[in-house]
Amino acid sequence: MGDYGQSTLDTYERAGFGAEVRRGSRPALVVVDLTRGFTEPGFPTGADLTDVVASTGALIEAARSRDVPVVFTAISYTPAEADGDAVTWLHKAPGMRSLREGSEAVALDPRLPRVPEDHLILKKGASAFFGTGLAALLTGLGRDTVLVCGATTSGCVRATAVDAVQSGFGVLVPRACVGDRASGPHDAALFDIQAKYGDVIDQSDALAYLTTLP
Repeated sequence: MGDYGQSTLDTYERAGFGAEVRRGSRPALVVVDLTRGFTEPGFPTGADLTDVVASTGALIEAARSRDVPVVFTAISYTPAEADGDAVTWLHKAPGMRSLREGSEAVALDPRLPRVPEDHLILKKGASAFFGTGLAALLTGLGRDTVLVCGATTSGCVRATAVDAVQSGFGVLVPRACVGDRASGPHDAALFDIQAKYGDVIDQSDALAYLTTLP
């Protein structure tokens, strides 16, 4: 997760950050914004996230084999939202205006093993929780832990992890299942998540957790 130096690590340890989260026995898998607009470099907002998609696909299959619910999210703007002034975030990140409902950019990556039983949350901001019914959905499903995958690590993944723990869910982030446009923001976000909001774990750990659920 990057080389931050021993003094930084010591500072965070002294402050009491970085303890392990409480892993429940009723997790859900939240796949954040692995849409073509983020996973394919041909789109203005995209990058080549082939490896992330593959790792997430393996995790989805493992989750499904243990009846763990899978929730996909996508950013999708109406023409009025994309072209107008109502969404303040789009003034800061105007490149996101290309994520228009019905477009190829907001379609889930076709390499993901999605089935009709999976849930889909459409959102307007970074967090999968803000302004959506995700917290109520997870509560209704009796979930106590979320594995957060997707893109981008420094944006929507981090925001979702923050809101997940604030909503009362333990947070696990498999590092192979998240990606970003650049390594610096990716590494910094993983460091921040590990320190304050969830556990950043290996793919093998995530798979073992899912496959050993009661």
